Amino acid sequence: MAAREYGQYSGITRAMELVGERWALLIVRDLLVGPRRYGELAAGLPRIPSNILAARLKELQAAGILRRAPRSRVIVYELTPYGRELEPVVLALGAWGFKAMGDPREEQIITPDSMTMDLRSAFRPQVAAELPPTAYGARFGAADLLIRVDGTVLDVRRGDGPVDLAFAAGPGIRRLISGELAPERAIATGVVEVLRGRGDLLGRFADTFHLAAGRP
Repeated sequence: MAAREYGQYSGITRAMELVGERWALLIVRDLLVGPRRYGELAAGLPRIPSNILAARLKELQAAGILRRAPRSRVIVYELTPYGRELEPVVLALGAWGFKAMGDPREEQIITPDSMTMDLRSAFRPQVAAELPPTAYGARFGAADLLIRVDGTVLDVRRGDGPVDLAFAAGPGIRRLISGELAPERAIATGVVEVLRGRGDLLGRFADTFHLAAGRP
């Protein structure tokens, strides 16, 4: 840890020493979705070098942020209660970073875990509380997410199931979530493809999940 000490005595400085290294917060982000095996973490962060992933996991474990745990004869990494305290920080950071996002580059992808956390960042429970319970199926590339909204409760998990609306989208979904693109226009321009169910519910989705775009 000595190489990363900033020589200042403050909470923010100490936080940066613990999770400020490259890739560290993205590992935390994915583990906030749920425990992951080493290979699952590597697959969710396709550009991370294997030696860096191994080093970050050891550092985060030494800091008490995550731990190794046996699950069905395999080892998974999971956040400790101390590590889970980072959730509101990660969600707020995601909302803040959303303001500076431009159009996606061709090589940029959406992963199931990154989209799960983006949806948590964008979720507006005060709006959802006034709407009927709704289930959405979202396909991002080869990954399917089942998104259930019931009042102020949001549940996002991988997989498929009965839904009111199933749709497919790529990184351009940002334009819908930001309000830059109206739901009807998102469908008409192919940013969102309705797979089954009621296409008009995309408006409800856009009301439920919203993040402001553009720096003030």
